[in-house]
Amino acid sequence: MTSGPGPLRVDHGVTSGTFTLDGGSWDVDNNVWVVGDESECVVVDAPHDADAIAGVIGERAVLAVLCTHAHDDHVGAARELAERFSAPVRLHPDDDVLWRQSYPDFDYQPLADGETIGVAGQSLQVIHTPGHAPGAVCFYVPSLGALFSGDTLFRGGPGATGRSFSSFDVIVDSLRERVLTLPSETVVHTGHGPDTTIGAEAANQAEWSVPSR
Repeated sequence: MTSGPGPLRVDHGVTSGTFTLDGGSWDVDNNVWVVGDESECVVVDAPHDADAIAGVIGERAVLAVLCTHAHDDHVGAARELAERFSAPVRLHPDDDVLWRQSYPDFDYQPLADGETIGVAGQSLQVIHTPGHAPGAVCFYVPSLGALFSGDTLFRGGPGATGRSFSSFDVIVDSLRERVLTLPSETVVHTGHGPDTTIGAEAANQAEWSVPSR
């Protein structure tokens, strides 16, 4: 668990399953992040296992299931969580083409670039960061000095761009123009694997000649 000022905190879990796209399937471990206080929270990504995510949530009210993007390993438990906790799923509409591969008949509420999402008296800021997926977003929490990057930024560089609906040039532009401008000490909570910081990744930009994963 990572603690922040005031009542807001970040709880972390890991779920395991598969990522399927373009006719291939891969075993993956995904991070799930729950941001809130003792009474309410939002869930950042809903990978694989609703029961495991519910264990991280506990008895809290869920205000929303926030999706960094719509690849199936990040939204596989979204509908079940939303129905279990009577919470909306929020997704940037540019990822509708990917969402419909998992949920052709279940709707989400659209996220907008620059929107703020309130929880426990604090705000998460939506930053549209296309590249890994057209509707990929990051969630920035100034009061925690934290960014939830999904698969846009990892320790070591940008997320994968070798599959449908992705672009390496676009993800690099998103990172350089919209993400690496955040304070260097900002902690980056990623969609897979360990945390990093904005400063550490900004220092590695010269190595971003090919997708890192």
